Amino acid sequence: MLVVAMAGTFASSLAAPLRAALRVPCDVFAADETQVVAELEHVDVLVTMAFTRAMGAAAERLKLVQVPGAGLELDAALRRGIWQSQWAIGTPPPAPWPELTGKTLGILGYGRIGRELARRARAFDMEVCAIRRDVARSAADGLALLGGLEILDEVLRRADYLTIALPATAATRGLIGEPQLAAMKRTAVLVNVARAEIVDEDALYRALADRVIAAAALDVWFRYPTDAAPTQPARRPFHELPNVLLTPHVSGWTEGMLRARVQLIADNIERIARGERPENLVG
Repeated sequence: MLVVAMAGTFASSLAAPLRAALRVPCDVFAADETQVVAELEHVDVLVTMAFTRAMGAAAERLKLVQVPGAGLELDAALRRGIWQSQWAIGTPPPAPWPELTGKTLGILGYGRIGRELARRARAFDMEVCAIRRDVARSAADGLALLGGLEILDEVLRRADYLTIALPATAATRGLIGEPQLAAMKRTAVLVNVARAEIVDEDALYRALADRVIAAAALDVWFRYPTDAAPTQPARRPFHELPNVLLTPHVSGWTEGMLRARVQLIADNIERIARGERPENLVG
C-alpha cells in the first residue's frame, strides 16, 4: 500500500476527494509543511505546492512529488498543438476571460502612483474610486468617488480590484483587517504594491484561503531575507494558495525607474530654485 502525504493548506483540502478518486490501495494523510518532514521517511508520494530543503533531506523513500496546482501555460500548450480555447474540438470551452471594462478600481493612496494607475484604468473604461489625504488637490480629476479614510467602506464595497498604494503610517498600519476584507466582493482582487503591514497578515491569509475574496497579487511582504538562505515572505503559507500571485518587491524595478528618479530629483531642485513646492513632499 502506498503512503500519500498531502502537505500544506491547499493540498490538504484535496485529501478527501483524492481518497475517493484513487483506484489503488493508499494511505492518505494531511499535514502542514513542517509536520510532514518527520513523516517523509515512510511516504511514497508527496503532494505539495512547495518542496523545501528539509523535505528533500528527509525524502529517502519518495517515488513522486506532485504539485497540485499550476498556472495556465497557454503558449506551451499551443506549441504542442493543444487548443485550450473555444476552438478546441471534443472538449468544452474554458470560461470567458474577465474584462477590465466596466469594472471598478479602488485606489487606496491617490498620490503619484495612484494617479498614474487611475490614468491607465480609465483607458480601459474602468470606474475609479480613490482615497487620499489631501482631497482638494484631486477634486478636478473626475473620479467616480474621491475622499479621505471616511469613505473607505464605500470604496471596499464597490471595488472589483483594490490597489493599495498608501505609505505605512500610524494611521494606515492594519487598516485592512477582517471586517474590511469581509466587506469586499467575493469576486474582488486585492493588489498590494505599498507596504505589507497595511493589511493584517492573518486576516488576509484567511480571506484568501476561505475565498472571502477571489485573489490577491502581493509584491510587498511581512518578512524579508536577513541572510542568503531561502526565506518565506510571511508567517502564513501564502505560497501554498492557488489564488495568490507572489512577487519579491520588484514592481518598481524597471528599466525607466532610475532615470525617472533622477529626473524627479532634478525637477524638485528646479522647483526649489523657483521657490515652488517640491513633488512628493512628506509632512
